[in-house]
Amino acid sequence: MEVFNLTPSDSSTFILTGIPGLEPAHLWISIPFSMFYIIGLLGNFIVLFVVWKEQTLHKPMYLLLCMLALTDISMCTSVMPKALCIFWFNLKGITVGGCLTQMFFLHTVSTMQSAVLVTMAFDRYVAICNPLRYATIFTSVEIAKLGLVGLTRAVLIILPLPLLLSRQPFCASHIIPHTYCEHMAVVKMSCGDITINRTYGLVMAFVIIGLDLTLIALSYGLIIRAILRISCKKAHQKALNTCTAHMCVMLTSYTPFLFSSLTHRFSQGFSPHVHIILANLYLLVPPMLNPIIYGVKTKELRDKVFKYA
Repeated sequence: MEVFNLTPSDSSTFILTGIPGLEPAHLWISIPFSMFYIIGLLGNFIVLFVVWKEQTLHKPMYLLLCMLALTDISMCTSVMPKALCIFWFNLKGITVGGCLTQMFFLHTVSTMQSAVLVTMAFDRYVAICNPLRYATIFTSVEIAKLGLVGLTRAVLIILPLPLLLSRQPFCASHIIPHTYCEHMAVVKMSCGDITINRTYGLVMAFVIIGLDLTLIALSYGLIIRAILRISCKKAHQKALNTCTAHMCVMLTSYTPFLFSSLTHRFSQGFSPHVHIILANLYLLVPPMLNPIIYGVKTKELRDKVFKYA
């Protein structure tokens, strides 16, 4: 996995310690973590299978849901197998190239997921505010194009992170107090000037999330304005119901991400093990809850899932 060029002094391995201060409890901690991981994989694979099998679900909304499921699966799978190896077998070593590769995939998929959530918000806006043009605006081809744009954006924005780090000299200890190679955790291992790395990481995180949240807020502002113009209360309820699942998914995705990012950069008031646990839950809880949220709130999908149960 030596994808990135490394300086000769950086050719050894990093040591991922797991959850600092809670090493004796690693086995117990792994039980809920592995359960969340398995439930998340199962739920998202069920969504992918049902949408693939059912021709009636080959609609933009469900294609976007499949894209969200793929990002959920990729995000938790990029870190959990290694974390469970630490918890179960005490296998803490990871090559520097492997660490940078894991970091690249993790942050790329996270950025891609944010783009999918923006697209889903735009999908709901068109469906409610301009329903007559929905079928022409959101086609399978357009969904594929939007997905490709989101992936390209994610790769171009995240690629400088490992490239900049690959040029840094790392300290002799190479010990990362984490379960996976998160960007700031790896940056702190460097003995060189990390000003550019820290600044780029911080600006990148807040520009992406700030831009995406602004677009989502704008979409929902227009949706709320359109709903308030509807005089029929039943139509009000129906319009709101179409957005509830997406709003719940946004809360489960963005809230822990922002909290985890802030605690990592401004962590004076937080114990290290609290931050590490939250950082892992950020990668486990949304993938576990998203299929459940959409299964509960979307009758058409729920009925098709029960068909195969």
